[in-house]
Amino acid sequence: MRVAAMPRAVSMAWAHSIGLLAVLHTWGQNLMHHPHLHCVVSGGGLAKDESRWIASRPHYFLPVRVLSRVFRNKFRALLQQAFNRGKLGFYGELAALAKADAFRRFLDSATKREWVVYAKRPLGGPS
Repeated sequence: MRVAAMPRAVSMAWAHSIGLLAVLHTWGQNLMHHPHLHCVVSGGGLAKDESRWIASRPHYFLPVRVLSRVFRNKFRALLQQAFNRGKLGFYGELAALAKADAFRRFLDSATKREWVVYAKRPLGGPS
């Protein structure tokens, strides 16, 4: 939603709100630990005065690189916030991450590289 509100990043900076549905998967097809999100995002948004629907350009909505970086940084900030509030538990092999320095190093390692965002057109279209 934040990326959709960035005038330089999108073709519909006039939009007030977009629709979003996200599902968190924690495992990949091979049943190995692989946390990832599947999202369905509307192809447009309501005008700022909420009087009408404004569709995005046919082949462009959210720039993938910008979306990746904003999501990564927001995710990191919220994870750090949860850690600071004592909302995370670390057990077994992850127990060392309960220490602030170890957790910071973990976050640094996980967020210093580009995150993969794969975007494609929906399988179906509006009826």
